[in-house]
Amino acid sequence: MKELKPAILMCLLMTLLCGGLYPALVTGISQAVFPRQANGSLVHDRSGRVVGSALIGQPFTGPGSLWPRPSATAEFPYNPMASGGSNLGPTNPALLAAVQERIGALRATGVRGPIPADLVLASASGLDPHLSPEAAMLQVPRIARARGLSEETVASLVARFTQKSQLGFLGAPRVNVLAVNLALERSSR
Repeated sequence: MKELKPAILMCLLMTLLCGGLYPALVTGISQAVFPRQANGSLVHDRSGRVVGSALIGQPFTGPGSLWPRPSATAEFPYNPMASGGSNLGPTNPALLAAVQERIGALRATGVRGPIPADLVLASASGLDPHLSPEAAMLQVPRIARARGLSEETVASLVARFTQKSQLGFLGAPRVNVLAVNLALERSSR
């Protein structure tokens, strides 16, 4: 009994500290210092309505939209509750068939030449909201045709929403698909 009482008290103390006080402190600091990020990096349209998050991909499939990376989530595309990779290896027949199907769909829209991997392979989370600038620029002719815009207009929108590497060396340049699609909606009106 002599050893049990301090063990129970320590368990209660650590539960209070680690399960209550520390999370409350971190939440309070994040809300004060980074409120946008702490609340999910939500993106609003011009009317103030939430249309998505800058951190979660969405299924855009129309010919006039910038198409995102394929989603690896099973139930429905870009489901954050089912985040995770497909775990299919590079020689898996199911992965190879899916990639061939995606390549065929891109070729059917008029895409010629090499296709960037991020247009046919899902990211590790299956929710990536970004594309490489090459993958975005490859879609410019299709988007311009579908929206009746010049390729230069669409390309300038893609360039405007291309983010450089963080601090100049962390990560690769990337294009946020949702941001480009919102700008395309505004430019088509």
